[in-house]
Amino acid sequence: MVTIADYAGIKSAWCPGCGNFGILTAMKRALVELGIAPHQLLLVSGIGQAGKLPHYMKGNIFNSLHGRPVPPAIAAKIANPELIVIAVSGDGDAYGEGGNHFLHAVRRNHQITYLVHDNQVYGLTKGQTSPTSVPGFVTKSTPQGAPLPINPIALAIAADVSFAARAFAGDIEHLTQMIKLGIKHRGFALIDVLQPCPSFNFKNTYAWYRERVYKLGDDYDPSNKALAFERAQQWGDRIPIGVIYRKERPTYEDQLPALKMEPLVKHKLDPRQVESLLSEFI
Repeated sequence: MVTIADYAGIKSAWCPGCGNFGILTAMKRALVELGIAPHQLLLVSGIGQAGKLPHYMKGNIFNSLHGRPVPPAIAAKIANPELIVIAVSGDGDAYGEGGNHFLHAVRRNHQITYLVHDNQVYGLTKGQTSPTSVPGFVTKSTPQGAPLPINPIALAIAADVSFAARAFAGDIEHLTQMIKLGIKHRGFALIDVLQPCPSFNFKNTYAWYRERVYKLGDDYDPSNKALAFERAQQWGDRIPIGVIYRKERPTYEDQLPALKMEPLVKHKLDPRQVESLLSEFI
């Protein structure tokens, strides 16, 4: 039986009050409730405060370059579909440096979960504006205020994502459920987590979010694309959290002939298969 203790990692170096703590707790709870053991899990991260999460828990880990966790996560899932693969990023890592990888992973519908810690600022590099910073957000890199931000949920829906959810790091129980649903979903699952950064973002605080976030009710239909796109763009006095859009469509991995029989990692290697190719160079 899997327990929280099985996922105990090294002591974190996050700032006191960081929203990452809530995300880490929710991640562990989701994995335990799903009965997923550390050896069944691969966490792939880039660079940033969010990218440190895999080090603070047990599991297989791959640390990629800044903005590049999605490609190795995809490769690992193709090589071994039996792995539970979760890519972990901050908003800069995911939507800035890694924006192109994010968009193409969405449209191809790869079988991975993408957990994005969205604190609307670059935390590791000391408070520069990020792709999701609110308009007018003043930082050292934008003394005149940040330009219009991107909307990751709306962008994903426009690219026909098969699962897009938003959660709040201050509501661990709800976030846990969103992570569980994302892991169980067949296809690319985006979970954008609103995460306060008490060190560098003094606008989007826990109190600010608690006054605004609301959970989508049972009467909400996440399969309605037009409605989902409308909800994705709702921001300000009221911010919806929950599964905003969900649909079923074939995954990229379902369409690979090489995966029809067994995972690539179980294929027997025969060096003689390349002899004919090598002979062309002799």
